[in-house]
Amino acid sequence: MEKIAVIGGLGTLAGGDLFFKLLKNQKVLKNQKDFHFIFEQHPYNQIELPLYHENDIKSRKYYTYTICKNFERKNVTKILLPCFASHSFLEELQKEISIPIVNIFEALQYHIKSKYEKGIKIGILTSNYVKELQMLNSYFYDYELIFPTDQDRLMDAIYGNSGIKNGHFDGLPLEYVSEACEELVRNGCEIILPSITEISLIVDKLWKRWFPVIDVNQVYAEYTLETENIKPNKPFKLGIMGGVGPSATVDLMKKIIQNTPAKKDQDHIKIVVEHNPQIPDRTANLVLHETDPTIAMFSTCKRLAAEGADAIAIPCNTAHAFVESIQEHLHIPIINMLTSTAEYLLQQYGKHLKVGLLATSGTLQSKVYHDVLIAFGFDVIIPDEQHQEFVMESIYGDYGVKAGYERGASKEAILKGANYVIDHGADVIILGCTELPLLFPNTTEIQTPKKTAPLIDPTLILAKKIVSLAKQRQEKVADHP
Repeated sequence: MEKIAVIGGLGTLAGGDLFFKLLKNQKVLKNQKDFHFIFEQHPYNQIELPLYHENDIKSRKYYTYTICKNFERKNVTKILLPCFASHSFLEELQKEISIPIVNIFEALQYHIKSKYEKGIKIGILTSNYVKELQMLNSYFYDYELIFPTDQDRLMDAIYGNSGIKNGHFDGLPLEYVSEACEELVRNGCEIILPSITEISLIVDKLWKRWFPVIDVNQVYAEYTLETENIKPNKPFKLGIMGGVGPSATVDLMKKIIQNTPAKKDQDHIKIVVEHNPQIPDRTANLVLHETDPTIAMFSTCKRLAAEGADAIAIPCNTAHAFVESIQEHLHIPIINMLTSTAEYLLQQYGKHLKVGLLATSGTLQSKVYHDVLIAFGFDVIIPDEQHQEFVMESIYGDYGVKAGYERGASKEAILKGANYVIDHGADVIILGCTELPLLFPNTTEIQTPKKTAPLIDPTLILAKKIVSLAKQRQEKVADHP
């Protein structure tokens, strides 16, 4: 079902006219079960400001953003913005909204290019603001645009106290617009394109006077209904389930930033973090059957999705034991750190690799890492019971990394576990708890008398995977502006 919403209030009557033209479209009337329409209008606080005053434009931004966020919560599929001036900030608005806002200029461009030859003269009826910004020129560069000479009279006809915007469709307002149309036709314009949605309110009267005026609201409605798969060209936005644990969250963000090829702030990835250290401990649930963290994790993911995240990253290896059950109830993907790590190992080292796994007891008991690594053809080597206690001490001990200790006893304990898996044949070692890389900030391998084993940091691999996904999105946006 198409769920189409119209932002009302910026031009009250024009917004209502557009909504009515959506409702009476033949496609809609024949398939009424397939469409859900919403019209939302709030009191517009800056309505008394001079037209297109600086504060008026700022107010329009706040107003449209607020309504668009309401539409997001209602799972709207398309948003219509029947205000040409507000399209001046459409790009910056769209970057913050996950629903596509249908571009009225693109609708008119499509209509004119499909019906009229290049190079013809087009008469333009528009506001001073749109005219001064030359917004039309970028869409109709193949045509000669002609404007009426008496712009002030046109503005008064639309926006004056007795103007069309205030419900006066006859008398001087109609005559002033007619005079502008007559001048444009006299100057050789084959069609007249209003860039003021209020002119659609008197288009029938202008047609009776034989002026070739385009009904922009009608075109906008038809384009919206006929065009499928409109997707917003918004930048990639990552959602991070933070707090599992807190230091690991910061570590992931740091590694994303360090691996992003950026020359300025705006080149970095957009990230929203739900930092929720109250999510019940994953290992405690898997090992000791304490509080199930699933609902808290799922709730966090839903909030990230509601914030417009395109994908979710979880900087906790153990938490991936719950990912499969959560993923089927989300419409955006959780980037699987474990699978990404296995893919990296296969690419870098090939098959038949012996992988030492240092992780929480919960991760080991859930077999979540084992299942992934074995599926990729790797042998998995884990510490024995005694050395697994050293691993847990390095993570959860009084002087462990979760308590903020990154040297001393925590480092000594994890090295005992690392040496064990190396002595038992590990070719590489996965630091399978996201806090463990914090113990090796400048170390990429561990040497023993028997061999040297590279340290594999899943957080770093996840960070690079995220940067790659963001780059793919950016390239896709660039290819489809």
